[in-house]
Amino acid sequence: MGNLKLGVDVVGAHNLLPKDGQGSSNAFVELFFDGQKFRTTIKEKDLNPVWNESFYFNIADPSNLHYLTLDAYIYNTIKATNSRNFLGKVSLTGTSFVPYSDAVVLHYPLEKRGIFSRVRGELGLKVYITDNPNIKSSNPLLATDVPEVDPGANALNMVSNSHAEKGGVRHTFHHLPNTNHQQKQQVPEPEIPHREHVPQHDHGPKYGIDHMKAEPHPTKLVRMYSAASSQPVEYALKETSPFLGGGRVVAGRVIRGDKTASTYDLVEQMHFLYVRVVKARELPAMDVSGSLDPYVEVKVGNYKGITKHFEKKQNPEWNQVFAFSRERMQASVLDVVVKDKDLVKDDFVGIVRFDVNEVPLRVPPDSPLAPEWYRLENKKGEKIKGELMLAVWIGTQADEAFPDAWHSDAAMPVDATPMVSALIRSKVYHAPRLWYVRVNVVEAQDLVPTEKNRFPDVYVKVQIGNQIMKTKTVQARGFNSLWNEDLLFVAAEPFEDHLILSVEDRVAPGKDEILGRVIIPLGSVEKRADDRIIHSRWFNLEKPIAVDVDQIKKEKFSSKIHLRVCLDGGYHVLDESTHYSSDLRPTAKQLWKPSIGVLELGILNAVGLHPMKTRDGRGTSDTYCVAKYGHKWVRTRTIVDNLCPKYNEQYTWEVFDPATVLTIGVFDNSQLGEKGANGNKDLKIGKVRIRISTLETGRVYTHTYPLLVLHPTGVKKMGELHLAIRFSCTSLVNMLFTYSRPLLPKMHYVRPFNVMQLDMLRHQAVTIVAARLGRAEPPLRKEVVEYMSDVDSHLWSMRKSKANFFRLMSVFSGLFAVGKWFGDICMWRNPITTVLVHVLFAMLVCFPELILPTIFLYMFLIGVWNFRYRPRYPPHMNTKISQAEAVYPDELDEEFDTFPTTRSPDVIRMRYDRLRSVAGRIQTVVGDVATQGERFQALLSWRDPRATAIFVTFCLVAALVLYVIPFQVVAGLAGFYMMRHPRFRHRLPSAPLNFFRRLPARTDSML
Repeated sequence: MGNLKLGVDVVGAHNLLPKDGQGSSNAFVELFFDGQKFRTTIKEKDLNPVWNESFYFNIADPSNLHYLTLDAYIYNTIKATNSRNFLGKVSLTGTSFVPYSDAVVLHYPLEKRGIFSRVRGELGLKVYITDNPNIKSSNPLLATDVPEVDPGANALNMVSNSHAEKGGVRHTFHHLPNTNHQQKQQVPEPEIPHREHVPQHDHGPKYGIDHMKAEPHPTKLVRMYSAASSQPVEYALKETSPFLGGGRVVAGRVIRGDKTASTYDLVEQMHFLYVRVVKARELPAMDVSGSLDPYVEVKVGNYKGITKHFEKKQNPEWNQVFAFSRERMQASVLDVVVKDKDLVKDDFVGIVRFDVNEVPLRVPPDSPLAPEWYRLENKKGEKIKGELMLAVWIGTQADEAFPDAWHSDAAMPVDATPMVSALIRSKVYHAPRLWYVRVNVVEAQDLVPTEKNRFPDVYVKVQIGNQIMKTKTVQARGFNSLWNEDLLFVAAEPFEDHLILSVEDRVAPGKDEILGRVIIPLGSVEKRADDRIIHSRWFNLEKPIAVDVDQIKKEKFSSKIHLRVCLDGGYHVLDESTHYSSDLRPTAKQLWKPSIGVLELGILNAVGLHPMKTRDGRGTSDTYCVAKYGHKWVRTRTIVDNLCPKYNEQYTWEVFDPATVLTIGVFDNSQLGEKGANGNKDLKIGKVRIRISTLETGRVYTHTYPLLVLHPTGVKKMGELHLAIRFSCTSLVNMLFTYSRPLLPKMHYVRPFNVMQLDMLRHQAVTIVAARLGRAEPPLRKEVVEYMSDVDSHLWSMRKSKANFFRLMSVFSGLFAVGKWFGDICMWRNPITTVLVHVLFAMLVCFPELILPTIFLYMFLIGVWNFRYRPRYPPHMNTKISQAEAVYPDELDEEFDTFPTTRSPDVIRMRYDRLRSVAGRIQTVVGDVATQGERFQALLSWRDPRATAIFVTFCLVAALVLYVIPFQVVAGLAGFYMMRHPRFRHRLPSAPLNFFRRLPARTDSML
């Protein structure tokens, strides 16, 4: 690693500010890295200079590379005054340096040096790490010399050092032509020993994004965060620079390649051959009975889509759209065949052929292509009876026909039935609007028990759907009962279940008798959005002859029940884990605040997915993605039989609170073939969480996220998901004001729920949402909704307990560090620092009004200093923080165990003993904390009369002394005494500490 060097190719700049007073600039670039400084030549009178010069920096300590920064400054030189003007800068952190094989030329937008700087333009750099021994470091004296002037605008730009990377290809970049440059600038490829000569290609005078667009190479990795995340490189987040619909994404900004930008600017543009089969007329009869059962088969190469068939109909209507990916098409002919459904073999009716190269291109917002009638032909190409109405065009995923179309890249190269097509289609879902139902059971009167010789023990059972709750059991003396209990439920619009209340008498253990019942439709229940009082109502109880709701004999009698029932719209119904909430708005729409921004998500592709099933003797997967934010769920189309699927689908959400989380999950579709080991359950591959508050406004985040899943055998990487994310702020004032508002709606603080109620209600809400989304077409299955909602996040896990403990220790590590530092000050480990602290302490004692300003100024300076080291990427799942790297197999088995457990008694006994051991240590710590608190209480409780007398006397003396002596003097003496030199210290504990430890506690009263 002694030959490790940082290579920087300064390619060129574009659209610089004119600074020479004549509408141009004399630009040069200065590079700074680890105390080394290099400078390019000067390009006179050019706002689009091209240098194509290379420099190599020595890397002294490779382990410290991630903390170093490469700075590139562009200046305009002024010969008359021998001075220079600032044109812009680019700063790259060490985490973005990649090997030469992964390096590409990127054009970075120029940044300001200060608040009042005015810059524009871009600087093209190629930065890479190399350990080739043939490369020598650049001459460091170049940094102190006067910049060398380019001998001519049309002369060749010679590189300062030769490249020596094996197999590397140096790309030539050209600037836009202007009056100063009439010829194309070219850079000859230098000859390097032991390297094949690569011929130089002339790409013409293109700049930046056009050149990148023409390159066939895949998306390159430009940034890696393995050091910051302190976990293995394969588990780290990686920044990419893909070419999307809006242009090339570089450092979070989109560099547009042309004037036209698609609405789908966060995904790669994909072209599809669309075929709309509308209807047919006057089809010839094929059966003996004079009828036919027609259907249409659309075929391109190996891909074939089939419409549904109609029985005995010669003028059928289908109105179905097929989409064939141009990327996968292996044929240039489109065949649209009409066939007759038969028991043995389907009969050929007629065919319409299209040359794919002659199909027109349609780009929205153009109107949809009008379908036309086409005459059917027989197999010989002769016109026959019957016509077929078709529309055929080339479009992109921005086409309105895209979501409902049958997709060739989402189906196997075999016949696809309409039923299978429905299961692989992309879809947008809206979760039902959830309400909390508050039932206040006040009392019941005139109850008539079956047994007249005793007072009934009654309770009220309340039921909504599958949710059942009961009040406490009370004895009805005088045949009247009083409860005054609140019961809470979750209901979803539209209300399908009724509120059913039954008053039951506990006749014997395990035997209950219904005394009366009332059914209340939820649609008739009063709604409220605040804490106003709901008027109570009396309901007549009806006597049923059976427990079944459908078998009720409506027979009125005098028993009544007193209720307050309302739909509480002032709460936010939690239907997901509270740590990953995607929506915090209340149910009542009149309480909603205006949105603060728009969140755009581009689901690009997935790579390296782990096979989830076996088909034809090989591993494969049929994957789709689900994204959830607020009430809106989206599902991409299923890409069948592909371990590196390309989705390229874009979705948008309104954002109402930045403290929310977007969740994207990847699943394997198990509904297309035979049942596997897990039945028909869709298998989880992994998920990604993005917290909106961690995103910068307007920046495009393009990263590949590792799909990390915890299995019973340990953590496993199931592949990588490539996403493009952008958060756009529509109202900066509203967003800043949001940070001062409560996180949850007002009712959560006026009438809060306890923890047990919240857990129960959240479980009910997830069950209702899963049931409603499971009824959609295609359905979002229950296991998908539960995995996206983190329904099991509250269950016990030894691994999670360890992770939370270490998180807590990390939070207090700052306090521990301050305590250690103060201990070193008191022990005079560094005399100079200790003296300076004494001086600062004396100043603060003399001027106490400076204490708070000093603290806030110190925090301000820390914040400003940390700004340059701020995270440039969204946080992602970390295996080290999650304690998933070195977890024991038995702890994982315990985490994946069902509730209640299904393990053997011996395993349960071992785990119980382990839990008792951990709980015993926690019990000891809690007891020690309680002991210290009780000793403070004993100071004035006279539990120890002598100790309390000493303390009371000390308090009297201290009051007199502090009254006479100024507080500043006392504080100064106390501070200097605490920081006294070790020569004046004793190794034994101090007298106040000895006194405190002798105070009594309540441990003597413990059994």
